Amino acid sequence: MKMNYGLQMLQTQKLALTPELRQAIEILQYNSIELNDHIKDEMLENPLLEMVDEVTIKDMDLDAFAKRYFANQYYEPQDINDDRKDDYLNFIPKSDSLREHLLFQLQFTLLDEYHKKVAVYLIENIDDNGYLDYDENFVMKQYAIDESKLEDIVQTIQTFEPLGVGARNIRECLLIQMEYLDVDESELALVIVRDYLDDLANNRLMNIAKQLDKTILEIQEAVDFIRHLEPKPGRAYSSIKDIRFVKPDVTVTLVEGEYQIAVNEYTAPKLRISQYYKELLEKQNVDPKVKEYVHHKIQSALYLIKSIDQRKSTIHKVVEAILKYQLDFFVKGKMYLKTMTLKDIAEVVGVHESTVSRAINGKYMQCPSGLFELKYFFQSGVNSLYGEGISSETIKMSIQEMVEKEDPKKPLSDQQISNELNVMGIKISRRTIAKYRDEMGILGSSKRKRF
Repeated sequence: MKMNYGLQMLQTQKLALTPELRQAIEILQYNSIELNDHIKDEMLENPLLEMVDEVTIKDMDLDAFAKRYFANQYYEPQDINDDRKDDYLNFIPKSDSLREHLLFQLQFTLLDEYHKKVAVYLIENIDDNGYLDYDENFVMKQYAIDESKLEDIVQTIQTFEPLGVGARNIRECLLIQMEYLDVDESELALVIVRDYLDDLANNRLMNIAKQLDKTILEIQEAVDFIRHLEPKPGRAYSSIKDIRFVKPDVTVTLVEGEYQIAVNEYTAPKLRISQYYKELLEKQNVDPKVKEYVHHKIQSALYLIKSIDQRKSTIHKVVEAILKYQLDFFVKGKMYLKTMTLKDIAEVVGVHESTVSRAINGKYMQCPSGLFELKYFFQSGVNSLYGEGISSETIKMSIQEMVEKEDPKKPLSDQQISNELNVMGIKISRRTIAKYRDEMGILGSSKRKRF
């Protein structure tokens, strides 16, 4: 077989993104915080940019201009209308972390300074849920203490608030809490947690009653008490870092029977090019290098302003399409949320699906029904017998309602829930019911049963 070598020219077409188009795509997907951060960065880089509400730059001679913008100095523009009462950071409560809370309590213990250092190490190894995870042998060797003293230090930490913190497993966590609660049910509950935790987890209450020679009612009351304990004592503190104040990107209001859409100005700030520098280009006695610099910065500023305006327009169109598509949701409530895809909205707006995806990314809508992330309206689901799409959120709400109304002594199985939804015209399998139920944190029927 003979192999030949040669050169061949091929012509292909590729889509090349210009810097301007790349910037427009990037800005579209920014949420409000990211957009404002980007604008601050751009204003540091481009002295020609100013906020609309800023005072226009006063007359400045050319020497001052050259000295300011060509000097190798750091420049940070200040907003003279710096009204911080609307700063989202002011809405975040200042709270101690779990670690700080435990270290504060450590100060008031009777441990000596050396053993407090051991306690600090252990506190550093308590996870967000409040559980202690450490290598016992390592700690004993590292701090030259015996097993008995180490256990004393652990038990000292376990006296701290919140109750149950510093436990090494769920059983110990619950036992610590019951030790400090003086109620009638705690004695039987303590035995159940200590000796029958696996039966408890699987709701095998009849087996527990038989083993302890108690009535099922006595066991049920003790179990109800146990279920009011906190299995994750640290989560009240770990959730603090997740608290954030969300400023909606879009507001939808009902005015005289019609819905009106407004892309909020604080998430789409208005910029302009400084009049001083525009006039500078028209002057005859300006250094050519200065003119070239100003011209380049004007172009850059125009692209940015255009990208922000385009972002605002695209978000408005996308929200308008969502509003029309999900009108029943806005008028009648959450139960009427329909299945909706990126493709559905892209076809209405006349853009690619990726554009819709960027437009809704990390953005929120304030409407009469509450505050929603725009992604919330894009729901998968199933078709009803009448051809309408039923969203997964609507189905989950139906499941939740059925479970809340069921007879606790005879809880509905997944198949029974499926059958009831089929009667309502929603064709859905038992397996899908189980999937949605798990996502909602609802136990299976055998574990929901009460005696």
